[in-house]
Amino acid sequence: MIYPIVAYGSPILKREAEEITEGTALDELIKNMFDTMDNANGVGLAAPQINQGLSLFVIDSNLMLDEEDEEVGIRRVFINPIILDEYGDDYSFEEGCLSIPEIRAEITRPDTLTIEYYDENWNLKEEEFSGMTARVIQHEYDHLEGILFVDYLKGLKKRLVKSKLVDVSKGKISTDYRMIYPLK
Repeated sequence: MIYPIVAYGSPILKREAEEITEGTALDELIKNMFDTMDNANGVGLAAPQINQGLSLFVIDSNLMLDEEDEEVGIRRVFINPIILDEYGDDYSFEEGCLSIPEIRAEITRPDTLTIEYYDENWNLKEEEFSGMTARVIQHEYDHLEGILFVDYLKGLKKRLVKSKLVDVSKGKISTDYRMIYPLK
């Protein structure tokens, strides 16, 4: 099943996600989240983006890499993740979001992180990721904390996107995937 994605302005996108009870059956939800992400040509999708206030996201960082890149991407599920540390060099990259179509902005993040999470079989993992995979994880993890990439914008940059954000909330945009607009 392909879910509609909630647009900017939806209250669920600003709430902290709830931890999932260990052992909860999530196979169907995870499959549907991957299907939804793939349908929208996304590289990540957090449960709040499909109107589920759960601490869960899926990613496919392979889509962020070129054939020349040395980095290897991953397609993975993260349940109840906790970023333990972020470190390394800060670098800027233009980010976008399925919940905020047609808006992109340069966001600065550390290039490496250590994260603890459960996989789809409820195996506890602790891993280090860097590069594009780390960036995708950081972006999706922010969704679980109620943070959107536009929240990092300041001053003039924030004012420049304000009217575009209102348009997103009202559904005055065009996407190739279904969305739920809070002000439509």
